[in-house]
Amino acid sequence: DARESVIPLHEGRTYRDSVSRHFCYTNTHVPQWRDVWTRMQIRVNSSQMIRVTQVDSEEELEEFNMWSIVFSFLKEKLNDTSIDVDLYSNKTCLKVELLETDTTYCIVLFRRFDPKLFLVFFLGLLLFFCGDMLSRSQLFYYSAGISFGLLASLLILVYMMSKLMPKKSPVYFLLVGGWSFSLYLLQLIFKNLREICKSYWQYLLGYLLLMGFVSFGVCYRYGPLENERSMNLLSWVLQLLGLLLMYSGIQIHPIALAFVVIAVCTKNLDYPMRWAFAAYRRVQSARLRPSPPRLLTEEEYQVQGKVETRKALEELRSYCRSPDFSAWTVVSRIQSPKRFADFVGGACHVTPNEVSVHEQEYGPGSIFLEDQLFEEEEEDD
Repeated sequence: DARESVIPLHEGRTYRDSVSRHFCYTNTHVPQWRDVWTRMQIRVNSSQMIRVTQVDSEEELEEFNMWSIVFSFLKEKLNDTSIDVDLYSNKTCLKVELLETDTTYCIVLFRRFDPKLFLVFFLGLLLFFCGDMLSRSQLFYYSAGISFGLLASLLILVYMMSKLMPKKSPVYFLLVGGWSFSLYLLQLIFKNLREICKSYWQYLLGYLLLMGFVSFGVCYRYGPLENERSMNLLSWVLQLLGLLLMYSGIQIHPIALAFVVIAVCTKNLDYPMRWAFAAYRRVQSARLRPSPPRLLTEEEYQVQGKVETRKALEELRSYCRSPDFSAWTVVSRIQSPKRFADFVGGACHVTPNEVSVHEQEYGPGSIFLEDQLFEEEEEDD
């Protein structure tokens, strides 16, 4: 009867028991934007080893499943385990089985901010926007190669063992799932990593050094990528991996999809902007004709003439004072050496007599006389 009863779980409430029972959590909370990096977990602590099996409904608790039995033997028996609950799942059920008598356990369901989700999202963002740079970096090539070699060494060991085993050996059936079994071993190692580092740190250090040197040697043997197509392929793989990490690092699916779309549009925004700007320039150049230059007024013309003349005279004086100027050659060719020397010293370049003659010929008085003469000629005609 205790085994068949199903106890409902509630957030923040602790359940203690000493017999095998079934527990179910019914989700009534609709995920909001505040739950972007929120994780919901069921924590199970016990005094001795127990086996915890998770299912999706109450009916599956009583069903006989061959695969569940197989995985229950492979599954590690723990006295402290955590089960993640999907925020969108309607119901999550678990079965607690005691392996020894006089075993007490407690179960608590809680919701909290998980910094690991934020780190996964940030790592995906970094891979997506820096994939082009990382694919061409030698430091990233060797770091990724050594890390991959350390993680894949167990898989390579299982693969080599499967090749050495005879086809009819009973152990071969254990290695049929090869990669799946290796992944399970990796998961088992990571769960007990703290205990391994504390008790077997010498062996762990030797293993890391050995496999690190081997991985570095393999990477050094083949060298970094030099082909442009290979670099582009690695960049696309990193960007795709970054998008997957960004999506998996956010618990709310619509918000995760929106972040992915915004990241893709932001990274490739320069190409549409260039095309739109080029099209706008073409339309504007076809619509607008070149405007004629603005003509100067009489007053602006006189002011500009005085300014440019003064500027040119100052440049001429500066050149005449420079060491590159051949004074004796110029003095031997001009008619008034003293007047030239006064000009170089800062005197005016024209005499008062020349100024009066210029005013008589080109001044306002001369222009008035020319206008009167033109008017008299028109009347005669």
